[in-house]
Amino acid sequence: MGLTDIIAQFILSGLERSEGALELSRGSLAEQFGCVPSQINYVLTTRFSPEHGYIIDTKRGGGGYIRITRVRLSPEPLIMHTVNAIGDQLDAPTASALLENLRDALGAPLPAVIGAACSDNALRSLEQPARDRIRASVMKHCLLRILE
Repeated sequence: MGLTDIIAQFILSGLERSEGALELSRGSLAEQFGCVPSQINYVLTTRFSPEHGYIIDTKRGGGGYIRITRVRLSPEPLIMHTVNAIGDQLDAPTASALLENLRDALGAPLPAVIGAACSDNALRSLEQPARDRIRASVMKHCLLRILE
């Protein structure tokens, strides 16, 4: 397991213990893991983004902090937020992250089925630019159907 995974796991454990909200010091966290603060920034932007279901609030400087909050919405607003976040194109990693965020709201099977329909394997006969456009369209239509 790499350092990024270890830091992410540490933050996730803290979020679980604190019931969904955690306040940390970027400098203290970097010191604890023997890395530079930019490594902490990398973990936050790649693992704790809004697409992954988190809100990050930061204050830099003396007394600065990082506040991470896990967003727990009811299924309907979460689905609509996801549909609105998709845009005209959607790459496979982003689609997976969005569906992972929906797993708790929809139950395990439904995001897995949508993910299969939107996978690179299912869309392999299309060129890459078309693949990302079709993936976005398929995912939006699937999610909107759930709301009907």
